[in-house]
Amino acid sequence: MDTALAGKTVIITGATANIGRAIALAFAAEGANVLGVGRDEQAGAKLTELASERGNGSFTFFAADMTDPDAASRVQEAASAIGPVDVLVNNVGGNVAAGFFAESDPDIWAGDLDLNFGTVLRMTHAVLPGMIERQSGAIVNIGSTAGLVGDYMLPVYSAAKSAVHGFTKVLAKEVGQHGVRVNCVAPYGTMSRDPEAFSSGSRFKGDFFARLFAGTAPEDAAKRARTTVLERPMAYPEEVASLSVWLASENAAFVTGQVYPIDGGSLL
Repeated sequence: MDTALAGKTVIITGATANIGRAIALAFAAEGANVLGVGRDEQAGAKLTELASERGNGSFTFFAADMTDPDAASRVQEAASAIGPVDVLVNNVGGNVAAGFFAESDPDIWAGDLDLNFGTVLRMTHAVLPGMIERQSGAIVNIGSTAGLVGDYMLPVYSAAKSAVHGFTKVLAKEVGQHGVRVNCVAPYGTMSRDPEAFSSGSRFKGDFFARLFAGTAPEDAAKRARTTVLERPMAYPEEVASLSVWLASENAAFVTGQVYPIDGGSLL
């Protein structure tokens, strides 16, 4: 299936680990000119090597922390040096805190909100004027099933991902008249089979989740779990990547404003 992505300029945030890494490699395999953004320069160097092996487009790693308010404009400028931005994949996200909302610290709410939603707003705001001017473009936001049903003990994270979903829909309504499409992929838990797929900042590296939910009662831990109707409990990042590529391609030219779960049937 020809995606017509060869030679297109693509920005992918959070590109050095797990889902973002797989998305970066998938676009590279389509011959796109990819700007992969991340904080881990060592992981970025490895990603550059892998992307160069898989595609005949170019791959550039750009080191940036997307929670820096100035990062989006710097990323957009770096991508524009490659070519007009055709595709943006807003992949940055993660968990800052966990626990019951009634017991949460208001001082830490902003962390989850900015990491998962503020970064999407800023990066989209940076590239959108160029897409509108050219009357062409595709934006793929990475949401979460947490934004559809709410993950137990992750209230602010779930709310932030729900905001990503809502923003996807309203932005699609605003920019469709300019030939720009906006869609969202909402994965359930996603775990790579490649141990090298986790950068130093990945929440799947080390004991991040153990520390995040430290002290959780067994009955509360059980309430967090969701089962799928398939044989395995989690998605693979390549499955999220393949849908992201399709949504950005001309094969999805009449698709916009949609939120697609990749959940193994866990929401059934």
